[in-house]
Amino acid sequence: MAEKKGQSDKIKELTEKLEAGIKEVFTSDRYREYLSVMNKFHSYSFNNSMLILLQKPEASYVAGYKTWGTLDRHVRKGEKGITIVAPCPYKTKKTVEVLDDKTGQVKRDSYGNPMTEVKEIQYASFRAVSIFDISQTEGRPLPELAEELKGEIPDYKVLMDSIREVAPVPIHFESWEGSKKGHYDLMNKEIVIKSGMSDLQTVKTAFHETAHSILHKDRAHIRDSATMEVEAESTAFIVCQHLGLDTSDYSFGYLAGWSSDKTLPELKSSLQTIQKTAHEVIENLDRAILKNTNNLDISLSIADEPIKISGIGDTHRHRR
Repeated sequence: MAEKKGQSDKIKELTEKLEAGIKEVFTSDRYREYLSVMNKFHSYSFNNSMLILLQKPEASYVAGYKTWGTLDRHVRKGEKGITIVAPCPYKTKKTVEVLDDKTGQVKRDSYGNPMTEVKEIQYASFRAVSIFDISQTEGRPLPELAEELKGEIPDYKVLMDSIREVAPVPIHFESWEGSKKGHYDLMNKEIVIKSGMSDLQTVKTAFHETAHSILHKDRAHIRDSATMEVEAESTAFIVCQHLGLDTSDYSFGYLAGWSSDKTLPELKSSLQTIQKTAHEVIENLDRAILKNTNNLDISLSIADEPIKISGIGDTHRHRR
């Protein structure tokens, strides 16, 4: 029990480090430039988030045709839009009975007839609209808060084999244009990672999507996009730190971009979920690595130190 308590304390320390790192991003000039552009993107409801996931799980930044134009980008000819539901309220005039403010009863005239008046009433209505992902557009690049990670990892294959054992769904690689690093395919129940990235970026992305496949595995577990991304990236950051892999250059900016404000409501409301998930992934990963290393030089101390695989550890940091 003492060993597990030590690991839990370490995870809490890492979440505090994560929060401090995100807050630093908010004070940067880079964030102000990013925010001026990102204000043009909307936060989507649960139902629309689900529609986006089902139609284009790899989507990262989505907006309407006209909005892309204001960002000096245009939708490529022949691209099929992602259909979501947008509010379309309408107003109409209607004759209604007049109610007494005090009693709530219908007012009557001197003849006992109900008094009426014409009022303008707004009704809720919805219509289908098309939005497009950034991968479907061309033009001026969007500002990025997260720097793509660079760096090789000793025994990268052993680590990826171990991640495949921890992930509850299959992992495979594909090539595509755009900045999206990977996605969890809700329909096919699989993790897809962009090929050709550095070892460090690939491993970090694999942990991010593994967290999605654990936390947001089906429709019943889907939440708003910001919360889901904060949960997945925070878990990936903690697990990478456990391995001695520093993903700060990517994770801090990525999480700041998904946080609705500087009080980090998404992170704070999900801390327990993040810590529990990171603990679960770390325990399963440690066992898988031990099994897969065989004759490699390894050392493991779950309570105090991250697992080390012939070079992976606190003494070997990868920074951009």
